Amino acid sequence: MARKYFGTDGVRGKANTVITPDLALRVGQAAGLVFRRGVHRNRVVIGKDTRLSGYMIETALVAGFTSVGMDVLLLGPMPTPAVAMLTRSMRADLGVMISASHNAFEDNGIKLFDPDGFKLSDETEREIESLIDGDILSKLAAPAALGRAKRIESVHARYIEFAKRTLPRALDLEGLRVVIDCANGAAYKVAPETLWELGAEVFPIGIEPDGFNINKDVGSTAPNAVINKVREMRADIGIALDGDADRVIIVDEKGQVVDGDQLMAVIAKSWRDDGRLTKPGVVATIMSNLGLERYLDTLGLTLQRTAVGDRYVLEHMREHGYNLGGEQSGHMILSDFSTTGDGLVAALQVLAMVKKLDRPVSEVCHLFDPLPQILKNVRYKSGQPLKDKRVVEAIASTQATLGDRGRLVIRPSGTEPVIRVMAEGDDRVLVEKAVDDVVSALTSVAA
Repeated sequence: MARKYFGTDGVRGKANTVITPDLALRVGQAAGLVFRRGVHRNRVVIGKDTRLSGYMIETALVAGFTSVGMDVLLLGPMPTPAVAMLTRSMRADLGVMISASHNAFEDNGIKLFDPDGFKLSDETEREIESLIDGDILSKLAAPAALGRAKRIESVHARYIEFAKRTLPRALDLEGLRVVIDCANGAAYKVAPETLWELGAEVFPIGIEPDGFNINKDVGSTAPNAVINKVREMRADIGIALDGDADRVIIVDEKGQVVDGDQLMAVIAKSWRDDGRLTKPGVVATIMSNLGLERYLDTLGLTLQRTAVGDRYVLEHMREHGYNLGGEQSGHMILSDFSTTGDGLVAALQVLAMVKKLDRPVSEVCHLFDPLPQILKNVRYKSGQPLKDKRVVEAIASTQATLGDRGRLVIRPSGTEPVIRVMAEGDDRVLVEKAVDDVVSALTSVAA
């Protein structure tokens, strides 16, 4: 059964169009009803990023939760992983993050975490959805049982201490020149402070949010800002987070971007050498480069692949006992520390390796050469092009041609009528032909 409000990462859409005060109110009421447990005063923590619409959505959520008898603890602007951590730490019954991650400021979203700090299951989301569209009025709290709201002031220090404790106590970042790009988002206070307290010389950018400039020409989706700053300051490393700080990209001292695949390789090697991997492998999505898979194989590690989305990576990790996973886009899930992606904590693991090895970032973070990877999108009007005989035959022929020299991934978009065709392999010419052949077949059907 398809979900009406929830996507792969909570409820998301254009602020005051899709994400209206009324919807936020009902999400708060419905989620509060589902997570009301026992006879104690139930509580929910709410964090947000720096979007202008966050004020509106936060206020509506507070009204929703208090109306069903839940106490609300307001965190203010905080990274998504901090909200997940504080949900557990503060013994809350529910955690909420108001954010649309790397999207532009016009969008916003509502992400929910269970008492253990994990994103909700499909089943729980469907239960909430049924209440959103149901009769909530009959389930509201009595006047004497309404909830209270309180703003918590100490949360920045809590998360900073948490992040610092992910490093060995004896290790500091003394002598490192670090550029940190906070995307004018949720980590604009905590990320530079954490790095400074660890001893780094910090050059922060993207730390002047105004409600409109989140992810605008800064952050992990716009790496030129951090690249230019690294070159300007002759820094040892650049760290770029996204709007809610659950993903990261690294830039080395030469200004070269290090993507999530290389970061997974760095952390996997480090943790394998230290005996910290709970399973001999890493979990990633179908989009991760074949070069990563081959490199891990040289370490005696496997690459377990899932559907696209950090949620599916985490589900596989929990089900099969892995403690390291991530996405090419920079979502790093280190389940020893966090229940969701944490860009800052992942960056600290890389910095720890740089200090331990005493080598430039360009050497530490270049463990394999990515194979040529080409991605093209085909838009179609209607129907199911992937079931057309011509397309089926083209895909089969292409896979046979690639053989063990490459990989073909066909992925329909979950949000729009688009089919993504990706191929990779040792021979760029062969890869380009593989993609073009499938795209040509799809285009002829979609026209």
